[in-house]
Amino acid sequence: MNRTKLHRAIAASAMGNATEWYDYGVYAATTTYLTHAFFPTLGTAFTMLGYAISFVLRPLGGFVWGPLGDRIGRRPVMAITIVLMALSTTLIGVLPTWAVVGAAAPLLLMLLRVIQGFSTGGEYGGAATFMAEYAPDGKRGRYGSFLEFGTLTGFVGGSGFVLILDATLSADQMQDWGWRIPFLIALPMGLIGWYLRTKLDDPPLFETTKEHGAVAGSAWHRLVELFVNYRRPIIVMGMLVIALNVANYTLLTYQPTYLKQTIGMTETQGQVVIIIGEVLMMACIPFCGALSDRIGRKPMWWFSLVGLLVFALPMYWLMGQGLGWAIVGFVVLGLLYIPQLSTISATFPAMFPTQVRYTGFAISYNVSTAAFGGTAPLINERMVDVSGWNLFPAAYMMAACVIGLCAMPFLIETAGASIRGTEIPAADTEPELAERGG
Repeated sequence: MNRTKLHRAIAASAMGNATEWYDYGVYAATTTYLTHAFFPTLGTAFTMLGYAISFVLRPLGGFVWGPLGDRIGRRPVMAITIVLMALSTTLIGVLPTWAVVGAAAPLLLMLLRVIQGFSTGGEYGGAATFMAEYAPDGKRGRYGSFLEFGTLTGFVGGSGFVLILDATLSADQMQDWGWRIPFLIALPMGLIGWYLRTKLDDPPLFETTKEHGAVAGSAWHRLVELFVNYRRPIIVMGMLVIALNVANYTLLTYQPTYLKQTIGMTETQGQVVIIIGEVLMMACIPFCGALSDRIGRKPMWWFSLVGLLVFALPMYWLMGQGLGWAIVGFVVLGLLYIPQLSTISATFPAMFPTQVRYTGFAISYNVSTAAFGGTAPLINERMVDVSGWNLFPAAYMMAACVIGLCAMPFLIETAGASIRGTEIPAADTEPELAERGG
């Protein structure tokens, strides 16, 4: 594999993920301003509903984009989805507010969130599949981790940019027009990602499978083949994604609102806690990805799931003891979560063979994410309000980890295994996994 081409593939994949998560970071960081602009009489819960509704069409996006990606190729689908994602995010920055057009304002916001979710339904599965198929077998964890590095780069970039604007502009300026600026930045990000993707070919692994006729037939055939022959990996992946994304969206998206409304921190303090934790998480991602090439994906997941199950409750209690302790608690949970996050692109695409890989990933991931991940901020906020129990997010995360742990015995270890061909990959039992592959 040409190293330059590999690096370009990594950049093209990670840029789309950064664009996706930049949107989520900005939306989470501007929750207060969005509530004032679009839901002044309804409150923050409806802003969180706007966040959650972007996940409604993610499964449909997976059902549409996944089979297309397995039929016509990864690259053309990824080029379309990143443009749709960037445009829907950018248009939020030019929407009229409730004060200008009344109820039409939140409806337009919801429509753009739905479009964003539909495009994201094909974006992440495509990027992870693309990355996994370009990476050498023995270094899939290392190179795949950069996709998740892009995730946190986008999230930190979005929330950090809002924090800078908060410090630079007055409260009135920020509420009047300042909140719009971060959304507008998504357009150049998306165009850069689109340009990078149009300059790459589909992975040779996919092209070889296509030449041998394994992807013949329509996109519908890819979908039917998935559900007829690969129900077990769909279920296993779906359960793991529940654990993964309840933790993800609780820690990375709901946390600023939680720290402000439940613990009483200011908006700025909450953002500082999140950014510090996320920067430390970013530093660990490549290390954990490379480690998974040596010891396997399953030990990383076992460690993370058990760690979050044990430490979620005490760390959430610790966050309520003040700013410094909130940083400690968030960092501990964030670092325990990284072994899952850093190995997504190495673990999930390898659960399916080449001809249904994009479809299997996109559908399994997005159905579970829509049902449990994207709804996590809304559920957490609602349950804290109703029960008055500030530690509910920890309990919710623990329950999700139990579901993930139930799936772990059925996860096939694929570290070092070839993901070529039309059979489900499986790793050799011999040691020194990382020595195989470029």
